[in-house]
Amino acid sequence: MKGIAGETVIVTGGAASIGKVLTERFHAEGANVVIAARTHAAAQELAERLGQRALAVETDIRDDAALERLVNRTLERFGGLDVIVNNACSYVDEGAASTRVQWLETLDTNVVSGALLVEMARPHLAKGPGSVVNIASISGLVAQAGRWTYPVSKAAILHLTRQQALDYAPQGIRVNALVAGWTWSDPIAGLSGDDRAKADAVAGEFHLLGRLGRAEEVADGALFLCSDHASFTTGSELRVEGGYLAMGPEQAGPAIAKLTGGSSSVLPR
Repeated sequence: MKGIAGETVIVTGGAASIGKVLTERFHAEGANVVIAARTHAAAQELAERLGQRALAVETDIRDDAALERLVNRTLERFGGLDVIVNNACSYVDEGAASTRVQWLETLDTNVVSGALLVEMARPHLAKGPGSVVNIASISGLVAQAGRWTYPVSKAAILHLTRQQALDYAPQGIRVNALVAGWTWSDPIAGLSGDDRAKADAVAGEFHLLGRLGRAEEVADGALFLCSDHASFTTGSELRVEGGYLAMGPEQAGPAIAKLTGGSSSVLPR
């Protein structure tokens, strides 16, 4: 991917699930990768496997001092910072029954921490020009039964992306959101009993392409947004969601046929 080799990239939540694949893909394209993760052992193991162009930094992104340390360690090791991928995420969500603590935990992790990290890194990203990718979700664009805190946080990420793009553009920093559909990941594996075929079958009802997304496909989208191929793209949303949002409430079936007894050629007036 043009413009990735030699760049220095921070991936939050970069040691597990989709974040791990993001880290691996940026590294494979020639970037220096900084793996920010609360679980240092997993991050360190990944960094050691990837080699000299990888650095693990134990980071609780809800802690401002930890964010400052993350930026400083990145600069000390690689001499600059070009890209931030805000991937770390909280899934704490009990719908309408969510407590104030759960609301604040979700918003702090999913929205506030990413905003603060980018602002701390802004002077260094501006030397680039820099790029930011905020990992969003279809959940931020549609209502989902029984889920409140997570979708609201993902909707906030979409508007945060526009605000960042607006205010950072004069400094040469591009900011975009990647809107992911259902993607094979640790949460989906847990819910499905680690049965990918089952998860694909269920996802097929809601995605035009008939399956879950793959973490590699999310990573390819993030790589594009950070590359020179997207040099005129900012404040945008790249949808890597298999047609979920295009499908609509009628899904992929011929809804009109239910009225006509089989024919879908008669349009409602």
